[in-house]
Amino acid sequence: MPRASVLYGSSHPNDVVDVLNVLVNVDLVMAEMASNFGDHEQKPNDPAASEIRQDSEKTVGRNPHPNFAKVQAARPDWRPEESWHLIKTVDPDWKLGRGANDGGKGLEKRHVEIDPYEDGRPAVFNYKLLISAIIPRPVGFVSTRSEDGGSTNLAPFSYTQVINHDPPLFIIGFAGGFSNAKDTLANLAATRECTINIVSESYLEAANATSINAPYGISEWVLSGLTPAPCTDVRCSRVKESVFSIEGKLFSTQEFESRATPGKKTGVLAIVEGVRFWAREDALNDDKNLIDPAVLKPMSRLGGIMYGRTTEGCELPRPDYEEKKGSGETEGLIKAKVDGQ
Repeated sequence: MPRASVLYGSSHPNDVVDVLNVLVNVDLVMAEMASNFGDHEQKPNDPAASEIRQDSEKTVGRNPHPNFAKVQAARPDWRPEESWHLIKTVDPDWKLGRGANDGGKGLEKRHVEIDPYEDGRPAVFNYKLLISAIIPRPVGFVSTRSEDGGSTNLAPFSYTQVINHDPPLFIIGFAGGFSNAKDTLANLAATRECTINIVSESYLEAANATSINAPYGISEWVLSGLTPAPCTDVRCSRVKESVFSIEGKLFSTQEFESRATPGKKTGVLAIVEGVRFWAREDALNDDKNLIDPAVLKPMSRLGGIMYGRTTEGCELPRPDYEEKKGSGETEGLIKAKVDGQ
């Protein structure tokens, strides 16, 4: 199954292609919102999905620790001395056709087949499974403002990715439909503007704090203590503490409908075009085309309430077919498919 279709709850690859080919006029979508299932309609039909849309921690159960403070206190301290560095790959002498570098140990393990629509399987199970399996995920720290400018919003989204460079396009996935849009989606649909900020080690706690379930109109900026910085092409603020930020304008949206419960809206995909970038001077090279990971110190999302820290990397050049063929490395491997496939 393609990664994109996994992230957005579809088992059909063509669904993702359709998303990228269809431009949805947000004004028309918003006009049709009244005909969609609202949360009060969905909750009796699928309580778990309804609670996910409200991001209810009690129902989703991302946090497995009854007393997190006690668990946290028993763990080792953060190690600031661990900085970004490069290491070798597991098998630097790997050759074409060798397969996995674990000596076949992975092949000894059994796989379990999972039907996402199995009778009695709550939607929340798929959510928890996918966020623990599709890792690490970049954290899209999204800033928006209301149409009248009276309130501002800041929230992290791990259903975020860059999908094109010309034009620069990014995707953000939202749980729930337009009829029950949370602050970020409501603001993005109304103003068609946002900023996407990359989360670094230096403000991880503050970024996580913005996931608080505050009522609409309460700004996460104030609760986090982060610093709003002005933008050039959009009216909402970027995060000044962010090493890399993107000014974005809404390109298109696609609303998803449940396959298990037809008529129920379960998610929205927003495609955002980057119209201006902001990079911290000490992280940027002279050509303005590379960001230093040692300065960026990016944090990623894992399963549950876990975040990932990036301190190690390895490099692998893309192989050249003609070179490999000329060296004899492809001998016996030039076939249309694997034997017995």
